[in-house]
Amino acid sequence: MWSSMIEAAKKNPFSTPYSSTQCQKLADNSQSLIPGRNIGAFAVAEGDSCEFGSNHYFLLCGLGGILSCGLTHTMVTPLDLVKCRIQVDPAKYKNVVTGFRVSLQESGVKGLARGWAPTFFGYSMQGMFKFGLYEVFKVYYSTLAGEEMSYEYRTSLYLISSASAEFFADIALAPMEAAKVRIQTMPGYADTLRQALPKMMSEEGLGSFYKGLVPLWLRQIPYTMMKFACFERTVELLYKFVVPKPREQCTKGEQLIVTFAAGYIAGVFCAVVSHPADSVVSKLNQEQGSTAVQVLKKLGPAGIWKGLGPRIVMIGTLTAAQWFIYDAVKVWLRMPRPPPPEMPESLKKKYGVA
Repeated sequence: MWSSMIEAAKKNPFSTPYSSTQCQKLADNSQSLIPGRNIGAFAVAEGDSCEFGSNHYFLLCGLGGILSCGLTHTMVTPLDLVKCRIQVDPAKYKNVVTGFRVSLQESGVKGLARGWAPTFFGYSMQGMFKFGLYEVFKVYYSTLAGEEMSYEYRTSLYLISSASAEFFADIALAPMEAAKVRIQTMPGYADTLRQALPKMMSEEGLGSFYKGLVPLWLRQIPYTMMKFACFERTVELLYKFVVPKPREQCTKGEQLIVTFAAGYIAGVFCAVVSHPADSVVSKLNQEQGSTAVQVLKKLGPAGIWKGLGPRIVMIGTLTAAQWFIYDAVKVWLRMPRPPPPEMPESLKKKYGVA
């Protein structure tokens, strides 16, 4: 069992950033597999702080996710606040400009930061699972699929890996998201997270924290699937058709610029795909006792697209910043950073590619 996993990992471009020859040398030098791990592990490559596919590696990926999601979502709290208010009360907050003006008139500059605490804690936890588990599932599924299928169906691999990770990430996010929407859109309900959580528990019970979980899945899973699959393929295309030199010849700074550009392109698509469900989540958490179907009927076809403009700006910027921070953390911590996948030799022979 273990030997077959090692062989698969040695050849699979998704399971390791190293060539088959490098993997063979690393495998020869490695002492053993870490007990309980279901992925082949090799010795740490020169210059790296950890071995690819190790528990240490996945934990550091989770740390990168905490920093990339927690910091960026908190940074755009004012825009998120206005976006949520447009969604739940379009008559009062007609557009972004009006939304900011009315919000400033009602609560001043300080009021634009309402909901920052649940945003920071919620999206930090979500980021840990989103990025950390994505790396786990991508390695695991690619090892199961094998070298050729992992390359030929790599977009499907990105989609299923990201969907699997986001399923768990949203369970961590849901309670904080529910508290955030109440703080931002229900005047007088609560001013801080410390006030919102016990009030939600006493008035609505434990179910209030997960009331919006299903709509959250409907919003976040398609969003994350687009975010990761579009990013991975965009990076691949940018290095193939836009960047004038191979990735290995680019400096770390140049590679991070490519990461940011690919992240922004992915973010625009993410915003459009996930916006209808985002509108339902915002309205559902504002209206006690309503169901997702009732909210969807109330909003109507036009209502679910309210706030799309600011969401495109917000999500595009967020996604680009998240990928930049995540990749920068990998550089800073000297983690293995696999290059875009290349067609394996067996497929080149099969298709007659020189």
